[in-house]
Amino acid sequence: VQLQASGGGLVQAGGSLRLSCAASGFTFADYAIGWFRQAPGRLREGVSCIFSNSIGSTYQTDSMKGRFTISSDNAKSTVYLQMNSLKPEDTAVYYCALGINRRCPARPENMDYWGKGTQVTVSS
Repeated sequence: VQLQASGGGLVQAGGSLRLSCAASGFTFADYAIGWFRQAPGRLREGVSCIFSNSIGSTYQTDSMKGRFTISSDNAKSTVYLQMNSLKPEDTAVYYCALGINRRCPARPENMDYWGKGTQVTVSS
């Protein structure tokens, strides 16, 4: 299983970014893909999660729910995280991960496969 996260970058506060997570090398029917982030000196935390076949999704906090949108393109085996109204506190390395037979919201310790992170930096 390979997960490739991309789309990070430097953006001013109030700006937007769209992260992509391209998944390959698996045929599991029941799984969850989650976005997580880790800021320097902080624990990795969940951001958003989507079930296989896009049957549902969750967001870790109300603030994220109002600003972030998770979606998937099953034909491309890609999960997206659209992030709007970004704040400096959103600065972190963002990771996508896959959990087999997992439910959302996902916990980092329950995920089975991880991609390399993509840096998101929001300047004030």
